Amino acid sequence: MRLVHLDLKGAAPRVSYLEQVFPLLSQLGANGVLIEYEDMFPFKGELEILRSPYAYSEEDIERIQQLAEQHKLEVVPLVQTFGHVEFILKHEKYQHLREVERFPNSFNPHVPDTLALLKSILSQVIEKHRRSTWIHIGADEVFHLGEGMDSKNWMSHNKGDVGTMYLKHIKEVLGFLTAQYWGLRVLMWDDMLRKISVGALRGEGNRDSSGGTCARLLSRTRSVPALPGIVPSASRSPCPALGERGSRGSVRSPRLPPAAGTKVPSLLAVLARWWLSLSLSHRYDHYSVLCELLPVSIPSLAICLQTLVNGGFTEEAKKKVLDVLGLESVQLEQSTCEGRGAFPGVEIYHMVEQVNGHLKESILKALEEESAIKGWFSPYHRKRQFGNPRNMESFGSKVLKLHEDWESFVRDLRAQLERIYFPDTVEEWIEENINPYLDQLRDLVRDYR
Repeated sequence: MRLVHLDLKGAAPRVSYLEQVFPLLSQLGANGVLIEYEDMFPFKGELEILRSPYAYSEEDIERIQQLAEQHKLEVVPLVQTFGHVEFILKHEKYQHLREVERFPNSFNPHVPDTLALLKSILSQVIEKHRRSTWIHIGADEVFHLGEGMDSKNWMSHNKGDVGTMYLKHIKEVLGFLTAQYWGLRVLMWDDMLRKISVGALRGEGNRDSSGGTCARLLSRTRSVPALPGIVPSASRSPCPALGERGSRGSVRSPRLPPAAGTKVPSLLAVLARWWLSLSLSHRYDHYSVLCELLPVSIPSLAICLQTLVNGGFTEEAKKKVLDVLGLESVQLEQSTCEGRGAFPGVEIYHMVEQVNGHLKESILKALEEESAIKGWFSPYHRKRQFGNPRNMESFGSKVLKLHEDWESFVRDLRAQLERIYFPDTVEEWIEENINPYLDQLRDLVRDYR
């Protein structure tokens, strides 16, 4: 399974853009999409509070699956069931389900309402994905687990540790899925499992009510290495992940049991998950800044997929990437791509490249290196509206032209972004990546006038 992870907690694309992207993914070698909806899912009833104002409609969810089927991509929905649940626990209605009261990151596994809520969420998502044979339950990065009073009391009374407590909750989630949706296979990230002893995983002292071990239940669950490698927008790399950035640490086998605790013989499978995560647009968590935009990441994603298909970034893989994307060359060492390109969103790719390479530099150069501004139009002069017109005119036309050019550029960029993204994403990206610099120029032009 070569799954492309669409993490929709940030920069969720319009379905019209997915119509262009899905054929590309298939052409490049993907055979599935792992979709982490978060608040983009059209929750109903008591769960409606979880929906974003721009959440996909039920018709959108059906259209996404039709597109995937059309291009031979298996859809695997991802529902976080332990950590990374800020989009749920930020709401006052669900604050009582937090492991630690002041942190919205992770569920308290000891409150009965937690499992009841998860059953409702899983049921709604699975109901809208009847074609899917897999479900991903997340379960990674359960921050602060064991720090809440309920967890401390449980560990004290049950002579347990955080690992056995983690497995207890996972077993309850898996128990619900296997009982309610027979034949549905389960995926989960493996970072938390790596911290647990092999004995605990194999079920020593950890039997369920039917006498089965946790290991037996986990045997129906495929764990996937989850290595960090997401590029925040602040990195401003136009072609992220093309360099040698792979983790070289010790990692665990992606299958449990009985291979728990063994090392993966090749880093390719692990790095593939890391690279693909790196290539796509989302956030570290529900509160963080946006990571890189999907159109900007497509060259990197293409390289990842073709590397998986060919067992390395061979000449054949390179030729396929260049042909499909309409590029002239890619340089892994320099993390650069050359050529106009012919892939969905290529206009944004080049415009973000302009922002990354020239916006800050050109504005700071105008504001800090122009002697007439430093000497005759300082913050002191501007605050008191006091200056010599003769000196001001020496820089005025140049500053006004720079301002006009960038404002025109931003209007064009906004129009391109609005074709792919919803208004909240467009505003956030511009606010984070353009306004910190352009606002300085805007203020100067206002004072000048």
